[in-house]
Amino acid sequence: MANTAYPMADTATMLRRNLRHALRYPGLSLGALGMPVIMMLLFGLIFGDTFSAGLGGGEGFDYIDFLTPGILLMSIASGTMSPAVGAAMDMSEGIVARFRTMAIFRPAVLTGHVLGNVILTIASLALVIGFAVLIGFRPNATFGEWVLAAGLMVAVTVALTWFAIALGLTSKTAEGASNIVLPISLLLPFLSNTFIPLESMPSGIRWFAEYQPFTAIIDTLRHLLLGAPMDGGTGWLALAWCVAIALVGYFWAQKSYNKGTAA
Repeated sequence: MANTAYPMADTATMLRRNLRHALRYPGLSLGALGMPVIMMLLFGLIFGDTFSAGLGGGEGFDYIDFLTPGILLMSIASGTMSPAVGAAMDMSEGIVARFRTMAIFRPAVLTGHVLGNVILTIASLALVIGFAVLIGFRPNATFGEWVLAAGLMVAVTVALTWFAIALGLTSKTAEGASNIVLPISLLLPFLSNTFIPLESMPSGIRWFAEYQPFTAIIDTLRHLLLGAPMDGGTGWLALAWCVAIALVGYFWAQKSYNKGTAA
């Protein structure tokens, strides 16, 4: 019987392939794991007191608690470079043409990239939380709130990974793919409320930060992990952003993959 009858098995095979690639070429994976930890230590330990004083932090305000949910999202965003580069390499090196000659479940190739990145991102998030606790992060979430926060972070990872793969498939080279995802991995996290509250920003940047997707997601994580106040619809907005980004990324990526072109 053709392998197309076994989509789960084909997806698992492609997942193993991508995990082996991550072990064989560890540079991108180590960067995705290590950079968020460096950002946490840099802004939490070195600049933390300065930021806290500048924000008027008094009793009851802990900058590490404020910072950690944003760094968690930065960890997810920084991990999008690896699957984008991997998808671009698959298209440019001809392996996709070989896959098309085989009786495999076609979406399994890209889904393997997504699942592989989810596993690596979970490891990165665990590292960030561990280092954050070591330097003073003290969440007060219940078990249910931790489950909701974990579910949201996985949903964001899946959504951003599909979108990054779609962007990677539009690039003709791996180098181009690494550059094209920079707005996701670098620009949007910084132009959000990761490091400072919205009310501390200049008006133009504040408007952009308020309505971009990362801010709603960070606010929801702060609410779940720390009990921070949040507008009633922010959690639903964060979920809506995840669904919208995932759908756009999935269908765009599948269309580019099925066309057999990186242009």
